[in-house]
Amino acid sequence: MRRWTAGLAAATLLAAGTPVIAAWGAAPLAHLTADVNRDGLLTTADDAGRSTWTDSRGAIFLPNLDDDERRCKVSPAELGAIGRAVDEKLAACNDAADDRINGPRDAADLAPLKIDALSNLSSTATGMLTISPADKARIFVDARPVGSLTAAQLRKGVRLGLEGRDVVRDPTKWDGRITVTLTVRDHGRSSSDVVQLRVAPLMLQNDLQPAQTVLAGAPNDGPGWPGGQAPYPDGVPGEWQPFARTLRSATSETGARLKFVKGTAQGWKDMWLQDTFEPATASMPAVGGPHTMRILIRSGNVWDFNGVSTPRPAGRLIYRDLRGPDVGVVQELAAKASPSLDDLLNMGGNLEALPPYDGYPQGRVLYGAGARRPDPAYLKLVTGQGYQPPVTIDTSWLMVGHTDETTHVVRANNARGWTLAVADPRLAAKLLRDVQRHGGGGQHLFADTNAKTKPSVDELLATTSLADNEAAAQHIDDQLAILLKATDLRADELVRLPVFFNRVPGYGLLKFLTPGLTNGLSLTDRQFAAPDPHGPKLNGRDVFRQATERALARNGVRVHWVQNFFWSHLAGGEVHCATNALRDVSDATPWWRS
Repeated sequence: MRRWTAGLAAATLLAAGTPVIAAWGAAPLAHLTADVNRDGLLTTADDAGRSTWTDSRGAIFLPNLDDDERRCKVSPAELGAIGRAVDEKLAACNDAADDRINGPRDAADLAPLKIDALSNLSSTATGMLTISPADKARIFVDARPVGSLTAAQLRKGVRLGLEGRDVVRDPTKWDGRITVTLTVRDHGRSSSDVVQLRVAPLMLQNDLQPAQTVLAGAPNDGPGWPGGQAPYPDGVPGEWQPFARTLRSATSETGARLKFVKGTAQGWKDMWLQDTFEPATASMPAVGGPHTMRILIRSGNVWDFNGVSTPRPAGRLIYRDLRGPDVGVVQELAAKASPSLDDLLNMGGNLEALPPYDGYPQGRVLYGAGARRPDPAYLKLVTGQGYQPPVTIDTSWLMVGHTDETTHVVRANNARGWTLAVADPRLAAKLLRDVQRHGGGGQHLFADTNAKTKPSVDELLATTSLADNEAAAQHIDDQLAILLKATDLRADELVRLPVFFNRVPGYGLLKFLTPGLTNGLSLTDRQFAAPDPHGPKLNGRDVFRQATERALARNGVRVHWVQNFFWSHLAGGEVHCATNALRDVSDATPWWRS
């Protein structure tokens, strides 16, 4: 879109029907080009409709929040520091925070624009570039941020690079669009041209996409958490070696890289990688295919340490160990700590993604809420990107309160290509009864572990635990009613995995008693790393293992058993909670084509 201004003489000529250009000669016709048709090129095919961004047409730019030259550092002392000053510093260091292009990889993260050569300009002509909102992006020319242009530059024509400086955090405050205006002035005359662009939204990956890098926690020599209080009794988490060995065996068969992340100096026992961040991507069109940057969404946990609100220290590890070339981090942290039970819902384990299906070409965000809810600002960041509408289920009845405790996406031989594996307390009770009926009521669960409590089959079937287990089943029924309606899945398509629940003394909330088999890690759509249930045996076989292997095999999924019982199960989580994955999204349909 162009705008012209001129003096009284021009107005008179216009009134007489004479074109302005006839009076002015060759006028300074401003023309700004962006990749409006989304093919990665800048051509005349980009001219139409460039002043208004729509879902079908309009240029796109990345939030340039990575660290291509690895200049942003995190010291050991900063990892355990109390307060939020360190977190503000870490978030403020990225490629968009300095005044230079940080090497060739950084140059590729900028959206291309160009100004056509204006050879008829005088030597006193000037150009001005403005962005609205001004704080969301900036423009580079010859590797320097600029707002004004010289006559020499305009005569020659200018290649520009636009750098995004933020993501959409609250769409009611900023919907991701910016307007770039070029104004050219020469001898009292001026013309303007406008293009509108949108920042790439953050798109959550899903569990059908193959893991390229698997992340898991590892112990270090830290003395415990701030204040000297150990978070778990009896040495839990422990037995890291069996966990690491079996997880390594599972990942080695898929070709995924396995990376162990050591914890903060003051609290290595916060080894919950899934709950520390949620992986996402941002992408824009480029020649040869989409240019994609990973953006890790830091979990929204803010804790109270002796009266000082402090963002979860383990969240700083992703700045230390994962931020780098084409990997950025974004955080949206509350000003003060949430109540502890509510804060559990601010973790990555409470955020999952349903894969694409009819009507939702980019899938949907799945999160848990209810009587307890995630922090509103954190939730807006995750659910407000505009292309993965949220589905909410009630998880507030669970002690930890995460969606990954009861559901997991798995492949299926149906029209959409996927279904849900779900925790089934009633199936768990049925299997225990089968064992009891065949004379195995005296068998103890977890018999081959060093757990202090090893209930027998008879004990579980004769105590209030059975009523608690049924209560969990009814809550899961309520979740499934929402999920089946939202996805058009049928109940007979679900993959039911046996999990026995019990109630947490003093809280009235429910948790896994037996390892939560839905809380595994999809390595590929056909390879699933699951927590070993250590269940009772019938005819020499663990009945929980056997039921899980058979159920998933019907969908073409193979199970790899991981020994996480003492490492994470006794602390309240399973394989999924104790790991995370950066997935291959190259086969995903670009969000701008959906």
